[in-house]
Amino acid sequence: MKLVSLTFRRLVFTALFSFSILYFPAFLQAAPLSPKRSVTQNGITLLWLQQSSLPIVSVQVLVRAGALLDPQDKAGLANMTASLLEEGTQTRSATEMSETADFIGARLGARAGKDYTTVQLRVLKKELATGFELLSDMLVHPQFDEAEVARIQKQVLGGIRAEKDRPGAIAMRAFQAAVYGDHPYRHAVAGDEDSVPKISRADLLSFHKHYYRPNNTIIAIVGDITEPEAGKLLNDYLGNWESAPVRFPKPPPIAPLEKKIVQYIEKNLMQATVLLGHLGIQRTNPDYYPVLVMNYILGGGGFSSRMMTDIRDNRGLVYSIYSRFSSNLWPGDFRVSLQTKNSSVGEAIDGVLQEMSKIRKTPVTALELEEAKAYLAGSFPLRIDSSNKVARLLTQIEFYALGLNYFENHVKAIQAVTQEDIQRVAQRYLDPDHYSLIVVGRQSEININGKGRPFR
Repeated sequence: MKLVSLTFRRLVFTALFSFSILYFPAFLQAAPLSPKRSVTQNGITLLWLQQSSLPIVSVQVLVRAGALLDPQDKAGLANMTASLLEEGTQTRSATEMSETADFIGARLGARAGKDYTTVQLRVLKKELATGFELLSDMLVHPQFDEAEVARIQKQVLGGIRAEKDRPGAIAMRAFQAAVYGDHPYRHAVAGDEDSVPKISRADLLSFHKHYYRPNNTIIAIVGDITEPEAGKLLNDYLGNWESAPVRFPKPPPIAPLEKKIVQYIEKNLMQATVLLGHLGIQRTNPDYYPVLVMNYILGGGGFSSRMMTDIRDNRGLVYSIYSRFSSNLWPGDFRVSLQTKNSSVGEAIDGVLQEMSKIRKTPVTALELEEAKAYLAGSFPLRIDSSNKVARLLTQIEFYALGLNYFENHVKAIQAVTQEDIQRVAQRYLDPDHYSLIVVGRQSEININGKGRPFR
């Protein structure tokens, strides 16, 4: 059965590779993505792309106001600010905004991340003016009503407390605290039980006033709209939005781990959740694409990855396992996540470290490399198969300064990765000797190599 399974996988990946080689250039030629970029008088960076196949327009707003900018003692401020954008403006209540959006069939929402906050609008072309009016109102004139602040604060705290029943969330908070030290990335975007209650309406108003400025904003508009129409929208609804200098605090540097950091968290569970990893790379790192392909082979490729094949299929040790590099404005993290029986934790960790060492020491095979590139290249059209996805990607391209030729160069960069590149970046960005290890499970059952809990 295993032979049949592996053969089937290779057939699938060979087909994917052939598809990407044969059809991806045709896809680009048939539907070239040639976005335009301009800057308004008050400093908004506008990215526009006309796609008239459907009478729909997607708008993605990116404000450089993520959790990275939260004060040290008020983690969660960016998240609270974003959450309250939808809860009423100076001229509309939360109910009025919701009812108007529902009436015109618009999808409208805001969300904070580590590096930035996004506000999204998706609406029929005929209702675009009303939808954009709502979007601009919540972006520029939020009310931060005291009652709504208290309600959202309670809601956020409820979500944080609920995480205590989720071993993955418990492990992630401990892992990020260990990897990032004093850097703001150590905090969850939502904040924590100590910081969220400290956030006041005055904090929200101050954060919004300082960071929510046109010269700190990227807007991508994609869909059934011409460039003059897009420019007119911004002028009519955001033309009076006042620009101002925006100062960003400089976070402390993130120091690589110099030793193993091990933390066991007691949880009465039948299986343990394990996170193992260390500091990773920035999105703008020149090695981004070799790292992307390398990680796919190592543990990011689902059932085709080395870790899944060896640790799950061959050894039967884990229920699931994957590896990931998160790449942000500042270095993200590399992490391996797995779930296994408490008694199998040690053997599973040994397997992870062995695979990390193996890919550093021995070149990957030509077949592994081609399969990885086939999937990563062949799946790219799925990332841009709707106006909403394209708008979101456009804002990220601008934010990380990836260049508007990204759509042409992305697949080329993947295909250019070599076996030598894979080994080089594995040696540089994987460290099986210095890492943070978080184990959430029943400690009395966790045993590594018959020696009890390790690395004390």
